[in-house]
Amino acid sequence: MEGDQQSADFTLVTRKPGFGLPTACPNCLPAYIYLKLAQLPFELAFNSTFPDSDELPYFESGTYVAYNNEDGGVIEKLKKDGIVNLDSQLQSLPDYLSLKALIVSWLEEALTYELWVGTEGISVSKIYYSDIPWVISKVLFYKQTYIAKNSLGITKENAEQKEKLIYKRASEAYEALSTRLGEQKFLFEDRPSSLDAFFLSHMLFIIQVLPETSVLRCKLLEHSNLVRYAEKLKSEFLEGSSSSPSPPLHSFPSSFSRKGSKPKSKPKTEKTEEEKKFKKRAKFFVAAQFLAVVLYLSVMGGGSSNELEYEDEDY
Repeated sequence: MEGDQQSADFTLVTRKPGFGLPTACPNCLPAYIYLKLAQLPFELAFNSTFPDSDELPYFESGTYVAYNNEDGGVIEKLKKDGIVNLDSQLQSLPDYLSLKALIVSWLEEALTYELWVGTEGISVSKIYYSDIPWVISKVLFYKQTYIAKNSLGITKENAEQKEKLIYKRASEAYEALSTRLGEQKFLFEDRPSSLDAFFLSHMLFIIQVLPETSVLRCKLLEHSNLVRYAEKLKSEFLEGSSSSPSPPLHSFPSSFSRKGSKPKSKPKTEKTEEEKKFKKRAKFFVAAQFLAVVLYLSVMGGGSSNELEYEDEDY
């Protein structure tokens, strides 16, 4: 499919922008940056229909679709299927696998912890749940927090030890990456790779989304060369890409220091009878969702009291 790249129409579908980022989703941002580093023209579309969907992001061109929950994620599938592969000459290098382990294992675990536990979900509401009813968003938040704790192996008994280990690994990863990078432009000297996409995404998310009180943010900012690296790549490949011949479907400011722009509102038109009926049904649907949530919480409260206590535990 590489030979058709010049004429093919590529679209990357992600969660919506926020915090001055083209997409505020930590799973979507690496795919966006990867395509930018590869200088592959593509359009950007947003999907907020299913906030807990693991299919996002996904990349499509005609009948071809690469989903996030297939073949190791969008980036790995694009490499495997020959759409764009920045790592073809790097994967055999000894440092490649060790750096990949630091970034997609230790740092990804640390970000998951910060996002759902360490900062008590301060940012996740805007990223995932701002377009759905409040009560449902709360249930989804507690569900995702519980899943995050399980994936990290956190229990009430080991929470403090796990927190120390997660931050220790993150600190060691930053130190190793800082030493490896030095004053180079990319992690592998003169060429971008998928590891640059993952690491740049991680840093931009940490700096622009997490609060100033974030432990992970403070540890990252201790390494000035990493911050300079992020600023240079952001300026060249993200902010400087506004002149690209294939602009995104939804525009966002060239400067990451400002909030994402909102789409212009359409002029009001008189609703048809069918639209009015649909709106009434939608209200009944929301009410039914609310009732389902109340029943869900009642069942969980009666049948799984230990689990709820665990979710509401302050660490």
